[in-house]
Parts: sequence; structure tokens; C-alpha cells
Amino acid sequence: MTTNIFDTIGKIGLMPVIVVEREEDAVPLAEALIEGGLPLAEVTFRTAAAAKVIAAMAKVPGLCLGAGTVMKPEQVDQAMDLGAQFALAPNFNAKTAEHAQKKNFPFVPGILSPTEMGNALEAGFSVQKFFPAEPAGGAPFLKAVSAPVKGIRFIPTGSIDLARLPSYLEISSVLAVGGSWMVAPKLIQEKKWSEITRLAREAVAIVNQIRAS
Repeated sequence: MTTNIFDTIGKIGLMPVIVVEREEDAVPLAEALIEGGLPLAEVTFRTAAAAKVIAAMAKVPGLCLGAGTVMKPEQVDQAMDLGAQFALAPNFNAKTAEHAQKKNFPFVPGILSPTEMGNALEAGFSVQKFFPAEPAGGAPFLKAVSAPVKGIRFIPTGSIDLARLPSYLEISSVLAVGGSWMVAPKLIQEKKWSEITRLAREAVAIVNQIRAS
């Protein structure tokens, strides 16, 4: 499985996790993130408009786009057909994961425990989504459980906000951090694109500051 897309994700370091209700918001949202220096997004399959949103955002130049909440093999196919460059799941479903491998499609399974980490790694997935991060114990928990497991890079997501962002970025095994505060549903619904740009820029500055220190 190609690692190029994961190199890109790692360089950016921050992944907005998006729930979009209206197709019309797709392109302005993508442009707002890019303007804020954050050309990466995960659009979740949680709404009726998700497929159309992914298709629209996939056409925006310069955006690295992933499909989220991919829990069935057919959703892997759908993500690929819509133009997503990678997919993420909240869990580790062997059939879905194997299907992504057969399609040579970059896929990030969701894990929570050391057992799940080991099982996913053995199945060939060295990039894993730690979810739900904060309810599970946050950065201290991830740091503790990931310490004995070598060869895994994590994308923690789940109730992470700007204040908690640095604690995850300081963990050497974290590839990127997923969050939704800069793309909160209310901001999207009210079309507050400039505010999304501001929040994205603010978060990117934190990422750069932590990585430079």
C-alpha cells in the first residue's frame, strides 16, 4: 500500500474532521481550509449529502481529501469512485480492511487498545486512527499504550480541541491529529468561511510551533 499520502498527511499534521449537511457548502469549505494553510480534510459518511460533498471537494485543487466513517467494503469502493485519496474507519473491520488492501487504497483502521493496535499492525496497517481519543483517556493514555508497540503512526481523533492539540503533537508516534473545532457544524451551517479560515490558521500555527521546538 502506498505511503505517499501518509507522508502528505504527516507533513500537514492536522486533519479537520468534517460533517457536512449541504452539497453547496463543499467547495467554499475546502477553499476556506486551504486559505488557512490547512489543505487536508476528512469528510465523514454521516450525512445524506456526504457522497456529493466528497465528490465536490475532490475536485478542489490542492486539497488532500479522505473519506471517513468507512465501515463496509462497498464504502471503500464508493470513496474511491468519488475521488477520495484515502479512507478512515472508527473501528477495525477485517473485511473492510482487507478489501482496501486488495484495491491498494490507503486505509486507516480505528483502534483503541494495545490488542487492536497489534492486530491491525499484523494485518498490514502501520497508520491507525486512535478513536475516541479524549473519552478513552487522551494523550496520556495514547502515549502509555503506544510506547511498547513499535512501527505504528497514529491519527488520534475524538473530542480534541485547540487546547489539547499540543499534548498529542508532542507524542512521537502521532502522524497527525484529527479535530472538528475549526469546522464545527454550526460554522458550516452559518457559512462562516472566514472564521473557519482563521481557526485553521490558528491551529496550523500551533502545529508548526510544536514541531519547531
